[in-house]
Parts: sequence; C-alpha cells; structure tokens
Amino acid sequence: MNSGTYQFRGGNNFTNAPIDRRRLNKRDRSDLNQSGEYGAQATAYKRVRAYNAQNKMMANRDQRTTDRTPGTGGQSAGIGLQQERYRQIGQDNQAAKANRPDMDDSMYDIYKTD
Repeated sequence: MNSGTYQFRGGNNFTNAPIDRRRLNKRDRSDLNQSGEYGAQATAYKRVRAYNAQNKMMANRDQRTTDRTPGTGGQSAGIGLQQERYRQIGQDNQAAKANRPDMDDSMYDIYKTD
C-alpha cells in the first residue's frame, strides 16, 4: 500500500499504511488477525483514501455555469395564474349566459298531444 500521510476528517493523521502481513510469520499474522487490530486499521486506511479521493474529484469537477430555478424555471407565473385565468373564463361565460334573452319554446309545444 502507499506510504505517506493521509488526513482524515476527524483530524487524525495516518503516517503510514496498515501493516503488510506478507512480511509477518504465520504466528504473528494469526495474532494480528485475531486481535481485530488489522481489520480496524485497514478499514480506517481505506476510509481515509476514499474520502481523499472524493475530495479530489469534487475539487476537479466542472463547475455549473447556468442557474437552476425550481418549478417552472421562471417560464410562467405557475399554476396560480392558470387557475385565475380559468376562473375568469368561467365568470365571463356565466355572465354571457345571463345576458341572453329567453328563447320562445313554443315550437316545441307542437309535439304535445294534450
């Protein structure tokens, strides 16, 4: 694994990589595995490397150049304007219907047989 200093978000510095188990004899390797120390050390080391890689990736990505606005994107005043428009159309239709003269329905009386 790489050697060097790795910064962790808690402020801990890892100055060296986890123990290279290939260099240990079987008894020492077994003791290290059973103590759980190697797993914790390796997990912390991997977490730090992933965190550093993510920070590097975020720092090197392209910045957004256009603004994002929620909803309609500023194209219209939204659903409230549409509701008001349809309300006005309904009132206009109701007023137009009220202004119409009553029709003489006498032509329909010819079908009555009384």
